[in-house]
Amino acid sequence: MIRTSDLPAARRHDAWRGIVCDTLGPLDLRIDPDAPLHGEIEFGKLGSVGVGRIQTSTPHSVHRTSGLIRRDNLELYRVVLTLSGSPRLSQDGRNTQLSRGEFAIYDFSRPYELAYDSAVWLAVFSVPRGQLAVPADAVAELAALPITAESGAAALAVPLLRRVALDHDTYRPGSAARLSSVVADLVSAAVAERLDQARSLPADARQRTLLMEVHAFIERRLGDAELDPATVAAAHHISVRYLHRLFESENTTVAAWIRQRRLERCRAELISGGKQSVSTIGARWGLPDAAHFSRLFRQAYGMPPAEYRRAHTVR
Repeated sequence: MIRTSDLPAARRHDAWRGIVCDTLGPLDLRIDPDAPLHGEIEFGKLGSVGVGRIQTSTPHSVHRTSGLIRRDNLELYRVVLTLSGSPRLSQDGRNTQLSRGEFAIYDFSRPYELAYDSAVWLAVFSVPRGQLAVPADAVAELAALPITAESGAAALAVPLLRRVALDHDTYRPGSAARLSSVVADLVSAAVAERLDQARSLPADARQRTLLMEVHAFIERRLGDAELDPATVAAAHHISVRYLHRLFESENTTVAAWIRQRRLERCRAELISGGKQSVSTIGARWGLPDAAHFSRLFRQAYGMPPAEYRRAHTVR
């Protein structure tokens, strides 16, 4: 937790700018140098998901510029939830003023602006791209569009995001890693539903919705070592051949998608700070053969899982 009141008044603006960049990534903070600066930032980790709370009564804006992206391109999606106030989010030509209880997703690897004209209280989640079971083009379509908690997955996601933002520092490492997966799953489901609303062509919407449902089904069943294309197709009352056609638009196969998602879940747990063994983590995500898991992980990330954990865990 960092408060502006803890910073020397003479250098408060510069110090605050540095704190914003250190906690939220390289950003261009624009603020009237004569404006009294009041605010606080709290930032921590929920497994592989970054969780922050930002509260300020000083009008200002933060910008992710092309120059900053070229210098430090982080493969993240950001989700901002409005706890109070009315922030404005802009990306890819879309401008949204979020109301209390609404959230939006945006891509940290593309330029955006987040601005506050008055007091705001926000929860900000940083989710590694690979942890969302949502195609990149879907996020691009929805960037900076509001997602409300009126019904469906968003109605579940909003109270969970709020609770996690308020309590993230109270969870034990094992619970935090599992909750990070729940957060990513619910955000993915809410984005899928919002995408269906945003698209106008019924045929495309039906196919996209089916693909999103398949993705969600796979996410729920990743721990089942017997999960295969036939199981997925049967659960959705379609042929295996049609299932493979759906995944052609993803430039991958069903089996490769399942393998990728399992490895990404394992990777997230390995760096979350938990103490469980590598073999236990692999088995939990449907890869019970330790040697096979190690071989697949090395192919995907360039080193065996145990070595990857040592190299990427913050001590």
